[in-house]
Amino acid sequence: MSRLQTTDGLTEEQQELVKLVREFVDEQILPVAGALEAKDEYPTDIVEGMKEMGIFGLMIPEEYGGLGESLLTYALVVEEIARGWMSVSGIINTHFIVAYMVLRHGTEEQKQRYLPRMATGEVRGAFSMSEPGLGSDVAAIRTKAVRGDDGWTVDGQKMWLTNGGSANLVAVLVRTDLGESGSPYKNMTTFLVEKEPGFGETAQGVTVPGKIDKMGYKGVDTTELVFTGHRTSDEQILGGEPGKGFYQMMDGVEVGRVNVAARACGLARRAFELGIEYSQQRETFGKKIAEHQGILFRLADMATKVEASHQMMVKAARLKDAGKRNDLEAGMAKYLASENCADVVEQSFRIHGGYGYSKEYEIERLYREAPMLLIGEGTAEIQKMIIGRRLLEDYKAR
Repeated sequence: MSRLQTTDGLTEEQQELVKLVREFVDEQILPVAGALEAKDEYPTDIVEGMKEMGIFGLMIPEEYGGLGESLLTYALVVEEIARGWMSVSGIINTHFIVAYMVLRHGTEEQKQRYLPRMATGEVRGAFSMSEPGLGSDVAAIRTKAVRGDDGWTVDGQKMWLTNGGSANLVAVLVRTDLGESGSPYKNMTTFLVEKEPGFGETAQGVTVPGKIDKMGYKGVDTTELVFTGHRTSDEQILGGEPGKGFYQMMDGVEVGRVNVAARACGLARRAFELGIEYSQQRETFGKKIAEHQGILFRLADMATKVEASHQMMVKAARLKDAGKRNDLEAGMAKYLASENCADVVEQSFRIHGGYGYSKEYEIERLYREAPMLLIGEGTAEIQKMIIGRRLLEDYKAR
């Protein structure tokens, strides 16, 4: 174990779980990630292995069939998985957010209905806020649910769903005009939409057109989701009460930011590993390039950024586990880790020289994957707004 894989402050059970996942990554993910990514192939065997390990139910309480682990444990597991292949950690991330939202905000009936099957991976989750042309302006969503005498009718188009094709349960934020005055966020509701995995019309009035072709983040399916007269009921409203969807989604995104930070930590650590390994193999001017001062400085900078990101992510997770407010720290962790990840990957790419541009070398894949983490769960600009506003709350002018 390297110094960048510390387990300080963890219980023996946590250490053993992280060790088990690390071994799974080394044996089952890293050897096949390149080939699967090149074919944009869904990692079915890897997913089945994670099901057997109980990873899909990592934070679901034991009473619902899960392992009942903490957010910190989950984040450390995701960090290891992202080190192997960032796309696989994306499959877990969206599922985890939906499971968290059902556990935190769902009715007891919804918990009993979904959580035991989510823990085994039988039910796989995706969540949906974004729409075409919407970006970070969640208040401007247009997908709408209209209440009638016998339920709700949903129409509209959603965008950028990770797991959109493979998931069979989607938490969808829609507009429900309830006659509330004031904040537009009070007219939003989260519906739990059940569908069949796959593409085309996967449920009545629910269509998944196909995978969006991306420069990286291959293997995992990223899709649109189109509603055309989809019929649903009050029972499928998360928590059973309309008008609370925005706040439920933001709670899910908050823990999701810790998850994205963990993914960035894992990807950055892998880039560092590749860079320091290559620097001790490649020779120029009669010596290993690791012996050149310029490369040593790069390695020092990379390792420091990997460690700083990891510690910030751990702090955000520990605060949430302690029941404390962590939106400031989660925003900081996501911002710091994703920016550092992009920089560490580029520095490793530079260390590889011309070979870094070749698809034969793993760093080429990481170079295409890192930018997604700059966007997921909110851009750097959004994180800075969150951080700045919280700082103004804590440091009011006197």
